[in-house]
Amino acid sequence: MSRLRSIGAVLGLLATTVLAGCSGSGGPPDGQRSAAAAYGSQSIGAAPVTGLRDGGTLTLGISAWPTQLNYHQVDGATDGVSQLAQLVEPGLFRRDARGVPHPDTDYLLSAKITDTSPQTVLYRLNPKARWSDGRPVGAADFAAQWRAIGRGDSRYHIADPTGYDQIASVGAGAGGDGAHEVKVVFRTPYTDWQRLFTPLYPASAIGTPDRFNQGWVDRIPVSAGPFKVASLDDTTETATVVRDPAWWGTRPRLDRIVLRTLLPGAALQAYRNGEIDAVNAGTAEDYAQLKDAGDSEIRIGSSWDEVHVALNGAAGPLTDIDVRHAVQRAVDRQALADVAAKGLPVGVPLLGNHIFMADQPGYADHSATWGTYDLAEARRLLDRAGWKQHGPGQPRTKDGRTLRLRFVVSTATTRLGLDLSQLVQSMLGQAGIKVDIVKVPANDYTAKYLNHGNFDLAMFRFVGLTYPSGVLSIYEQPHDGASLLNYGRVGDATVDTLLRQAAGTLDTRRATELYNRADAEIWRLGHDIELYQRPQLMAVRAGLANYGVPGLGDIDWTKVGWARSRSGTGAKTAAGTGTATASPAPRATP
Repeated sequence: MSRLRSIGAVLGLLATTVLAGCSGSGGPPDGQRSAAAAYGSQSIGAAPVTGLRDGGTLTLGISAWPTQLNYHQVDGATDGVSQLAQLVEPGLFRRDARGVPHPDTDYLLSAKITDTSPQTVLYRLNPKARWSDGRPVGAADFAAQWRAIGRGDSRYHIADPTGYDQIASVGAGAGGDGAHEVKVVFRTPYTDWQRLFTPLYPASAIGTPDRFNQGWVDRIPVSAGPFKVASLDDTTETATVVRDPAWWGTRPRLDRIVLRTLLPGAALQAYRNGEIDAVNAGTAEDYAQLKDAGDSEIRIGSSWDEVHVALNGAAGPLTDIDVRHAVQRAVDRQALADVAAKGLPVGVPLLGNHIFMADQPGYADHSATWGTYDLAEARRLLDRAGWKQHGPGQPRTKDGRTLRLRFVVSTATTRLGLDLSQLVQSMLGQAGIKVDIVKVPANDYTAKYLNHGNFDLAMFRFVGLTYPSGVLSIYEQPHDGASLLNYGRVGDATVDTLLRQAAGTLDTRRATELYNRADAEIWRLGHDIELYQRPQLMAVRAGLANYGVPGLGDIDWTKVGWARSRSGTGAKTAAGTGTATASPAPRATP
């Protein structure tokens, strides 16, 4: 799923972080920093399925219990929903280790551009593919999803229209096998067309605004995957899927997969107790507790995964661009990245780009002006904006109001996230900005806070955006009252034009140039404080094959399983060199 975001664990940090005097000197010298894992490297314990046991259970953790289970609905684009959809709904393409999409032949026999004027794509579907209600997967499902997401109908509360809104028509193919062919015609070229229609939902369950918005609340009414939902337990906040006997493809190795809702600390303890089979190890605190754990190994790789602080430019003091710029200049980004990197076996690259990762082709650093720490300049900008300081350590005031910002964090935020939030609070305090850190329930973080702009500052992640056009819903100006994923509602016409031009050219070099021009403008607007590329480390149970750190690929869940003979008395580290696929669902993480 190459789209947007999902809620998972964010940051996690050292218990001994010093909150005062943050000048970028808290980490190792530049020459001693560990190298980051190569972009796109993955480590998933790749193994042939012939060597795996037939059966068994995989238990994983999710950080927040989802209630809206339609991944395309604005409240449903979360980590838990993403994981469920990958197991029980169609995904047309599966990306390999380098992020290159290939048709998943269980659903899609082939897909190709048959005309470029206008761009026309012909999909040949697997005739065996059927929904759990017995209906074949077909053109009606493609058309219903396009109408819901891409027609601009505000009754459908969507997460991201990108690409769908460039489609002119969807219908059955005119070839000899029209019943299993779908023809999609675009009004304007769209280079990332493979990211569309994944997950694909049935027309019968999303064909009206009520079904789209309400029909997937606390339920999955129709499915078509290797697994089916056995239970969604609101009391224990646990989802269980089992092999679907009606599945027409390769039989999964696992009998069942269980998703348990666990806050980061509880997830780590559950893993150490043998209650779950994988857990994030990407923070110094977690890595220290997991690197020598028995019956376990650490898998390391690199993905499209960034951490940032969103700035709400639609309400409060941050509507003033000078104040946003002051916040950017008052935060020592390198100090935060150094804290995140301390104690890890891999480096944590500082990011100067919102669209490309630091070691990704196309990357250019545009942070020089607005991403450079300069406390004196931050104070000057605040003075110019009319926020005056009346003594050292005192918060600034203007027209009788105190310059005060609400930093909203989820209860699912790890120790690193909380400590980094406190570091930002301390840094901004030195500029005369009072910051209140407000904890909110993990299950409400997206739906009640991010989606409604109910914050001044918020720290989270966007992940898995290997299709660059996935950033459009993050940085384009909100329309018709819908922010999509631009939670801070900061944007302008220049960014919109550049991003649309980039997504609408089939010339990769030209697209990269346009995306980088857009990135420079995103920095200038003070959209956020871009921080660093998050390292990918995961502790997994010894003997678990074809699962782990995703890199740029997608998991083939039919291949995930347990080795016939499991052994191992201590943890070991596996650097990312695997070639099997794993799953980076694009997501924002609190």
